[in-house]
Amino acid sequence: MSAPEVHTDVIHVIPSWVLIAYLISGVCFILALRGLSSPDSSRRGNIIGMIGMTIAVVTTLATHEIATLWEIAAAILIGGGIGLVTARRIQMTAMPQLVAAFHSLVGMAAVLVGAAAFLNPSAFGIVDGSGAILGVSRIEMGLGVAIGAITFSGSVIAFLKLNGNMSGKPILLPARHWINLAVGLAIFFFIYGFWHSQSPIDFWTLTALAFVIGFLLIIPIGGADMPVVISMLNSYSGWAAAAMGFTLHNTAMIITGALVGSSGAILSYIMCKAMNRSFISVIAGGFGAVEAAGSAAAIDRPYKRGSAEDAAFLMKQSDKVIVVPGYGMAVAQAQHVLREMGDLLKKEGVEVKYAIHPVAGRMPGHMNVLLAEANVPYDEVFELEDINSEFAQADVAFVIGANDVTNPAAKTDKSSPIYGMPVLDVEKARTVLFVKRSMGGVGYAGVDNELFYRDNTMMLLADAKKMVEEIVKALG
Repeated sequence: MSAPEVHTDVIHVIPSWVLIAYLISGVCFILALRGLSSPDSSRRGNIIGMIGMTIAVVTTLATHEIATLWEIAAAILIGGGIGLVTARRIQMTAMPQLVAAFHSLVGMAAVLVGAAAFLNPSAFGIVDGSGAILGVSRIEMGLGVAIGAITFSGSVIAFLKLNGNMSGKPILLPARHWINLAVGLAIFFFIYGFWHSQSPIDFWTLTALAFVIGFLLIIPIGGADMPVVISMLNSYSGWAAAAMGFTLHNTAMIITGALVGSSGAILSYIMCKAMNRSFISVIAGGFGAVEAAGSAAAIDRPYKRGSAEDAAFLMKQSDKVIVVPGYGMAVAQAQHVLREMGDLLKKEGVEVKYAIHPVAGRMPGHMNVLLAEANVPYDEVFELEDINSEFAQADVAFVIGANDVTNPAAKTDKSSPIYGMPVLDVEKARTVLFVKRSMGGVGYAGVDNELFYRDNTMMLLADAKKMVEEIVKALG
């Protein structure tokens, strides 16, 4: 590698009105995030975010230089058309896979923008007087491409795990930590080399290695940690966009990327705390992970089985019922009939609340989205830390499709892969009604739930939607 030559940089002048427009859009994005922090204001937050994005897109179109408006319009039609068709066809149960797929596209977009800037830097205004790429732009480009490639390959693996195309169990390679460390150091070495000499070999090698380490970081992470992975990849996609924003001299991309990156990182940290996981271990690819010691199949033990009529009678006689939704509810699309059941119970004078675990489902906020879709009142939905103390005063805990997040083994069994994860204290309720398709399945973490076999638990074995429909009939 030869020493970099010193040249007079070309200053990229941006009109003041463009900066103001991007600043306004950035403020809109900040207000949108604030709105999304609460279900009550989430709709308003989405609208403000759409306004901010509209301002950013219109401003970008008005200042386009690299492509013609016709080329931009064609790209928007193709990409928007694919997105529209995909979003309309996707089931709510597959929403986590869709999010992972979208993250992969953001990552690949960053890689392609970086590659385009490398191949034609003058079109991006990042060259000096001799036509060489500016030194700072090389660093921005290298980091953006590396983060984007990691986001792409990592998101592809997350999609395959969530979609069932790959085992949800951790795939632990021999000496994986040393391999990850070596590949990570090599990426930084080639970023330095690219900054130092603008060598195509350095650029394409760091890109290839980033694709590899994205794959290596995600395969050791088990299915129970997938919600954290989705949030973490969301953060990566934001940082990739921010890095490319510097390359493109686009203030809106920088602001948006930084917001997504920082908020995703904070959410990942919060979720790790909720699961008693190490934030560093997750972002380092399951560092310290071991093979799950839990059973991969349900235990053959006696349990108490009930019917829809039994459940309806118990809940109708109750003063307080706490509903705990999980992924099984999402699979059965039972949220609407569940809300109907809650309405009938409230007419009978029963207090009904919904308890949400931070990692219930397959992505952050999965259960909140489903309950909001069914028009469940926001003031009846509570997070774990706000409602866990109330289970001891509840007559009935109605668990519908939630497994790992209600498993008492997380508090007692040190050999369990979910040991230490805060769980909902449903076992403290006077009666636990547990809706499950059969006794043969286990949760996403691959362990049986000892709650099934407790004296105060009644198993309601059926499809979640059909069982709740029968309970609604019995209540009527």
